[in-house]
Amino acid sequence: MKEVPVLGVIGGSGLYNFPQLRDTKLIEVETPFGKPSAPLASGFINDKPVVFLARHGNGHHISPSEVNYRANIYALKKLGVTKVISISACGSLREDFAPGHIVIPDQVFDFSHKRERSFFGEGLVAHISVADPFCLTLSDLLFQAVKNLGGIVHKGGTYITIEGPRFSTKAESQTFRTLGMSIIGMTAAPEVFLAKEAELCYATMAHVTDYDVWHESEEPVSVEMVIETLQKNTVLAQNTIVSLVDMLAQQERCNCSTSLKNAIITDRSAIPESTKNKLSLFIEKYLG
Repeated sequence: MKEVPVLGVIGGSGLYNFPQLRDTKLIEVETPFGKPSAPLASGFINDKPVVFLARHGNGHHISPSEVNYRANIYALKKLGVTKVISISACGSLREDFAPGHIVIPDQVFDFSHKRERSFFGEGLVAHISVADPFCLTLSDLLFQAVKNLGGIVHKGGTYITIEGPRFSTKAESQTFRTLGMSIIGMTAAPEVFLAKEAELCYATMAHVTDYDVWHESEEPVSVEMVIETLQKNTVLAQNTIVSLVDMLAQQERCNCSTSLKNAIITDRSAIPESTKNKLSLFIEKYLG
């Protein structure tokens, strides 16, 4: 019997309060990297398993710099998740990506500087390939799901991740535009890279809430602006998830589940036992 993909959704806690989600339960997950942002909510949509995680904690009390990205991705992997959809707010750095639109980015530029970016270290070196950081096949399905529901959605674009929690200056925003960035946010990195190390398919549904601060005829971004747009798009996000779980079986084969196959450079005999144990969830199949 074909294995049913387990979909993980990372976003706000409001995402998993809708009638199509059945048999929900909260799960506390222990990880070698500390506690995830919140207990994970596990349930079923159309009899297919889905796991939700509030990235910033229930009540949004964790700053982007303080999110334990490693624990979050580890916890999803531990619960059997194979596909991850990230739902996040972003600012637009392009005129044609207007507030209210959805962007499914295909590239990321990491401009953060305070975050743990890898599971590896402590005697085990792995050089993961992230030329294509997002899973292209899952991104294609996500794009189609949003489009089928009537959302205005753009396929492709570069998501620049800034450290935050502050918004950009006008000089920074204009510079990012000059560099060819498409959208700006605070959470894509290192989340997308950790998902790649964990051999998970990962795609982002980025909700454009504003024009950052570069647009001369629009108001500068504010918290009020972000929340208002996200609330309007919550139903679209929920319906997209419902549609997507039924589409996952159609996903074309990708290489995400073997991302580590040629990434581990350390001689197996030189890896400390403590590190082997810590990362066994990821590397056991490659230890031979």
